[in-house]
Amino acid sequence: MDAIYIPQLTRASERTEEVQVQEFLPGLETLTPVRGHVRVEHHGNYLEVSAQAETIITCTCNRCLQQYNQRLGVNTKEIIWLDENANQGNDLPLEREVTMEDLLETLPPDGYFYPNEWLYEQMCLAIPQRQLCDRNCPGIPVSSTVDSSDIPETPVDHRWASLEALKKQLPG
Repeated sequence: MDAIYIPQLTRASERTEEVQVQEFLPGLETLTPVRGHVRVEHHGNYLEVSAQAETIITCTCNRCLQQYNQRLGVNTKEIIWLDENANQGNDLPLEREVTMEDLLETLPPDGYFYPNEWLYEQMCLAIPQRQLCDRNCPGIPVSSTVDSSDIPETPVDHRWASLEALKKQLPG
């Protein structure tokens, strides 16, 4: 996907550009290309960006560690403010107080909007934090055939030997 030059967007039909997506996004590991569209509308002092897209990703179950495929889809909308001072905060200190106004997405009005980067971020936000292959996943099976006589009584790690000797000196 090509970058969209924001001033040129004001001359587009209905001040809108719609980009069809059917490609693999760099940095996002998917089994199928991301398919859908991104729509960018210029409203004077802000851009309204919306997207509908989907793909299939491979996840690893947090309980049983098995891999499974899952459909990943986004249907989202975001407002990005156009601000002359956007992207000028690169030389700020590492630690500073952040105000609510700093939490808004901003772009310079004479800059570019990169739909592939924005869609990548939206897809990453849609990846489920809790990944389960099944709601009733039992987890990793624990073998009940372990004999307690197979477990050594002495510590396996020799670095614990001093602590074990101290433990034997204590009463009771």
